[in-house]
Amino acid sequence: MLRFILPLLLLTLLPAQAAVMLIYHHVATDTPRVTSVTPTELRQHLQHLKDNKFQVVALDTLISQLKNNQPIADNAVVITFDDSYENNFTTAHPILQEFGYPYTIFISPGSIDKGDGPLLNWQQVKQMSDDGVLVANHAMWHEHMAKPDAGESQAQWLDRMKQSILSAEASIELHTGQRHQWLAYPYGEYSAELEKLVLDLGFIGIGQHSGAIGNNTTLSSIPRYPAAGQYAELTNLSQKLRTLPFHISDYHGVNPVNKQNPPTLTVTLNTADFKPQQLQCFSGSELMKPSWLNDNTFSVTATKTLAKGRSRYNCTAPALSKPGYYYWYSQPWLN
Repeated sequence: MLRFILPLLLLTLLPAQAAVMLIYHHVATDTPRVTSVTPTELRQHLQHLKDNKFQVVALDTLISQLKNNQPIADNAVVITFDDSYENNFTTAHPILQEFGYPYTIFISPGSIDKGDGPLLNWQQVKQMSDDGVLVANHAMWHEHMAKPDAGESQAQWLDRMKQSILSAEASIELHTGQRHQWLAYPYGEYSAELEKLVLDLGFIGIGQHSGAIGNNTTLSSIPRYPAAGQYAELTNLSQKLRTLPFHISDYHGVNPVNKQNPPTLTVTLNTADFKPQQLQCFSGSELMKPSWLNDNTFSVTATKTLAKGRSRYNCTAPALSKPGYYYWYSQPWLN
């Protein structure tokens, strides 16, 4: 193993500059637990950020730093909400205002127009916008976007996705005056082809897979940590807040929509701040042993086929220069 360690240590042994983005959905006591935090839990999260001197920054600040390769504030945290739920306005918004923390809501204008479920209305969205909340794109109808529907050609699907993204952006601008060109993928589902479309349209793509964010993060698939359900516990959340991004120089053509099952993940790292023998990768509860193909490139494959739907591989390693922090990379899959 020493032959793997020495070449890595020739690189600069410094922790990566990092931010963590949190994703919330419901803030309520009577909504599905898997996508919910209670008002008390949200207050606990925000108080934890304050007590531990995390720097809560607006998403536009972080995006600007990433696009311009500028330094990211140490222990930076970005707060986001998905799915246009009304309790974001009635319950979450007043709590966040108390703390003075900036945040972003990702909304689906078509769903708001239709009145699907207990969603925000445009008056509430405009009030939040006027109060300084960033309002951004969650596709027009909160549709599954990663691949064509049955009987739909690739060209038809790409055109439909383009219209969904651009129509939603235009509607948000019409109602709020905001136009950021950030797309949070509904359900966190995306594919290599959708990533290319997002970048071709001049947008930033944001997922729901976990991981920290750094200047090397791919701008078509920025990760976020869920902060609801089982992940709402402070002991769980506090560890996620102490994570760093691996500096990945090559993803070797990884595509979340992968016909191989189980899929193989191969990545090349340019990170010196961990010991290769401490790298661990998981597929659900299965611990996968990384196979080092050369000094900086490893590959992992689960032994069991992945269930239909969404899943992921998570790879972590403790940071050498920042005790208590972990490097973290998550690769989502859609079967």
